[in-house]
Amino acid sequence: MTTTPGSTSPNAWATGGSTFAGVLMAVNGVFSVFEGIAALAKDEVYLPVGDYTFKFDLTAWGWIHLILGVIVLVVGVAILKGVQWGRVAGVVLAAISVIFHFLWLPYQPLWALIAIAIGVFVIWALCTDREPVRHI
Repeated sequence: MTTTPGSTSPNAWATGGSTFAGVLMAVNGVFSVFEGIAALAKDEVYLPVGDYTFKFDLTAWGWIHLILGVIVLVVGVAILKGVQWGRVAGVVLAAISVIFHFLWLPYQPLWALIAIAIGVFVIWALCTDREPVRHI
């Protein structure tokens, strides 16, 4: 397939998306660490939720976000370095992050929806790009 000057190949979007996915994962990891620290530091930061099916102690949510955030940050950097395991781990962690943020909806609805959208984009970008990304 040939491209004319000024046009982009279909893979160009995915390659740019993979780079952006790595950056988003790193930033999302940092934000998850901050969410975890906020939940661990003081239980009064988030409003109590009434009868919620997936009700965990806020301290448990804090540890979940803290640990997941550190792992997501490391995988985001691995994606930016172009490591193949980073791409696979990125898809898996983005899916896990989407699930956890779905469960986190009653505590922070707006941020949870944004994090879910970021996770879906990361999965798309990492699954459609065929070339390794090396930017660091």
